[in-house]
Amino acid sequence: MINAEKIEKLLQQGEGITIEFKKAKKQLPSSLFESICAFLNRNGGEIVLGVTDDKTIEGIEPHIAEQLVKQISNTSNNPQLLSPSFLIDAQIVKYQNKTLVYILVPASSQVHQFKGKIYDRSADGDFELSTGEQLKQVYIRKSTQYSENTIYPFLEQNDFAEGIVERCRKIIRSNRPDHPWNELTDLEFFRTAGLYRKDLATGKEGFTMSALLLFGKDEIIQSALPHFKIDALLRKDNIERYDDRENIRCNIIEAYDKLMAFVAKHLPDKFYLQNDQRVSLRDKIFREVVANILIHREYSNSFPTSFIIYEDRLETKNANKAHIHQTLKPGNYEPYPKNPHIAQMFTQMGRTEELGTGIQNVFKYSLAYSGNNNIQFRENDIFLTLIPLKPISQNEGLNEGLNEGLNEGLNEGLNEVELKILQIIKATPGINMLNISKTLDIPYKTIERHIRNLTRKNFIEREGSKKTGGYVITRKV
Repeated sequence: MINAEKIEKLLQQGEGITIEFKKAKKQLPSSLFESICAFLNRNGGEIVLGVTDDKTIEGIEPHIAEQLVKQISNTSNNPQLLSPSFLIDAQIVKYQNKTLVYILVPASSQVHQFKGKIYDRSADGDFELSTGEQLKQVYIRKSTQYSENTIYPFLEQNDFAEGIVERCRKIIRSNRPDHPWNELTDLEFFRTAGLYRKDLATGKEGFTMSALLLFGKDEIIQSALPHFKIDALLRKDNIERYDDRENIRCNIIEAYDKLMAFVAKHLPDKFYLQNDQRVSLRDKIFREVVANILIHREYSNSFPTSFIIYEDRLETKNANKAHIHQTLKPGNYEPYPKNPHIAQMFTQMGRTEELGTGIQNVFKYSLAYSGNNNIQFRENDIFLTLIPLKPISQNEGLNEGLNEGLNEGLNEGLNEVELKILQIIKATPGINMLNISKTLDIPYKTIERHIRNLTRKNFIEREGSKKTGGYVITRKV
């Protein structure tokens, strides 16, 4: 979910090719969908309603915010206005006691138009594409960027796994009973979700690679993409070969279930409370990893996906069409979907968070799960993920995890346990003493004593009620 901290970061960055502010006191701005269309056609972006161009926080009338959010959803899902339609979810957020609406717009693999006009984005804002050459270039860019848009004219609905489409639609309906897709026929659903399309440049029409991957029968997928497979391996004792193996060659809806079952079979699920409710740390972390390798794979590349559980780590490797070449961490990258329509389907089914929040969740919960936050997401032509499964050593804990200001804590006489407590609170704001105790496997009374010392020295403070509250960092650590 979007929060005030995210809004603060956007305000610090200011408007640019991926950020837009718009006034919206009582109604949606007339230019909103021109910006949404432009973001879809370029690299995606973020829009904040209730903020002026000069970053003044005017806010939105609170009683109409829900109405505006619903209007955004309905308009984006209306092919008579936004064509092809692309469901946009907006969120209400409070900032400086004002009501704002935040809109995340992914990059799309198709070319969109709003009210018959095509828009693109530059650092100076939105502009209408008016010449044949401009239109040609945007179509070429999309066709070379996104292989999921490949059309298979002879692919038919009876080539899909039995019951898979209805199953997906039931999951969406259960996840969101008011979802605008719920009342569509199957063909309308395919078109609206971008899984059935017409290529205006070639005249081809039919189901796309994304539809094949999401719903196809095993033999149909192998016929079209014979290199497609996912190797799930357990290598704890026999690291040269494997202790257990799952060779997955089915559609990615079913592949998600198989990978999550493999995780449940071989990895523990630790007790953890969040707001007085038990949550599954295993699911919080590994559903994001599993969804990531399915959503962001470059399926035209023959490099196989590997998903390997070792004694001390989970490691995945995936074919990728790199947008940037770097190690990804929260705050140092722009979310960029490799297969926007596959990503949208997983999001609407509730199998992954909104674009960009998955990596944040892995970092947020990893320390509580394994006692180690030395996570790696490396984006190159082969995307590598490393998730630690064992606690950090004492030296590593002091030298790696405590290097952003915790030297100040050392200078003030904090001991190793207190430094680790700060690590955990930094990674999981709002965590309570019981979960800190379980994460470090240290008696509750001992943790309570260290918490008092950290509070007295103003490193942390308690937020929330006695029953559901927890601790947050108050000094830069």
